[in-house]
Amino acid sequence: MGFEICGEAANGEDALQFILKKNPCLVLLDIRMPKLYGTDIVRIAREKGYCGRFIILSGYSDFAYAQTAIRYGVDFYLTKPIDEDELLFSLQKIIDILEKEQSQSDNFELMRKKAKNVILHEIVTGSYTPSDASAFSQEDLREMNLEADIYQVVIFEKFGQKPEDASYSFADLLKVTNKGNHTFEHFEEEGNEVILLKGSFALTKFQDFLGHYEKRRLQEGSPLDSLFLAYGRPVSGLDEIHLSYEEASTLRRRRFFCTQGQHTLGYDELPNMSRPSQEISDQKLEEYCNLLTDYLLSFNRKKVAETLFALEGYLYDVKDSIDAVKLFLTDLYLRMKERVTHTYSNVSIPFPTNAQAIDRLDSCHYLYEMILLISEQSEMIMNATGNSSRDSVLDDILYYIDHNYQNNIKLESIAPLFGYNSAYLGKIFNKAIGESFNSYIDHRRIEHSKELLAENRLKVYEIAEQVGYKNVDYFHKKFKKYVGMSPAEYRKNITGKYPPPGGCLM
Repeated sequence: MGFEICGEAANGEDALQFILKKNPCLVLLDIRMPKLYGTDIVRIAREKGYCGRFIILSGYSDFAYAQTAIRYGVDFYLTKPIDEDELLFSLQKIIDILEKEQSQSDNFELMRKKAKNVILHEIVTGSYTPSDASAFSQEDLREMNLEADIYQVVIFEKFGQKPEDASYSFADLLKVTNKGNHTFEHFEEEGNEVILLKGSFALTKFQDFLGHYEKRRLQEGSPLDSLFLAYGRPVSGLDEIHLSYEEASTLRRRRFFCTQGQHTLGYDELPNMSRPSQEISDQKLEEYCNLLTDYLLSFNRKKVAETLFALEGYLYDVKDSIDAVKLFLTDLYLRMKERVTHTYSNVSIPFPTNAQAIDRLDSCHYLYEMILLISEQSEMIMNATGNSSRDSVLDDILYYIDHNYQNNIKLESIAPLFGYNSAYLGKIFNKAIGESFNSYIDHRRIEHSKELLAENRLKVYEIAEQVGYKNVDYFHKKFKKYVGMSPAEYRKNITGKYPPPGGCLM
């Protein structure tokens, strides 16, 4: 695939020293290693300026390490046993990234060799002080073709385009030839095209385009559907251009929060900086994970939709970076996947692999796309785990209990999941089932414990924990109440054998 293995290490410390010395473009490593964990290697290497790529190979149980790895910039997290196709897919993606970075680097170096472009860049971005910009004479401005009565900065972003669409230019949008750069100047910044409109004619053409573009219903897949324009206010002086650029740059970073079908943001739509903003936190992550997982397990589609809508609103107002928002949603999905998989360990749910999920979420260009993807996965989970014969809320509740009785579930905690008052739900449950909510749960736990006792492989206290009783004495009391004998006596009657070594005859 074009890679050459330049070395290996048997422990974390040697690996870190080799990385810092040789600066390889790609490192494959485990999480658990002697002397230094893999996540610490990634963190220290990043702090010391290493910009290469990482692939983590680790056990599925190290989920907390996966989160840390992603946070430190690991490109792919693959779980053991390693799937060869998944590894090849990861390597190919990294090759594509490296080739793209190399191409961008070559273009940037070429641009820097052109003196006018360097000056233009510094004027637009504000690298020159106002006094520096004012020092240019009219003759200087005419020579550089920068003389105008009015200016406006537009940032022109192309994303998600196919190679055949890459030639779609800003001049095409304005329907001008821009011969000799009389209408606008441009340069590349952070992968986007920064446009400096010059003169009343250019600004009028731009306004005409906006009028048509914002009203136009674009066909999905059209090249125009993968373009985004952010523009600052018009200014009259060379020393004010950087103000227009700063506004456009701020708005360009807000593209991620645009609604579906929105392709432009102007200076009159700048966020209200005086409004207090929130911060992403682990507490919020856990809160939304708990809510969504509970609603998924209770098949409450309405509440799932409401929670995702609230989540989108919360993330719209956070002051964290777009990367942090993406990481938040990626962490959220992986946590939900882990909990659902644990609950339905015997159900085949067609989840994407962790690497595929991370890649799909990271490739989203908008917040609404990520929310939609999680929504689609939620629907897939409910379809895969649901029972098509269930046609009532009570059936949904019984299904929920049958798959969650090993947890500490209470009527007060699950009633809101199904839109009921706990007292009312208790009454209709008792009437329909013929026993109380708590009694039904005890029956389900005892029936499962009888199956485990018959297998004769676990100790009694282990069985108690597995079926949801944290206190083995309480389990013993409940078992004897419903079965008429102790767990040990039941096992002896069923199997004719004593408990496994180290067991306890309760």
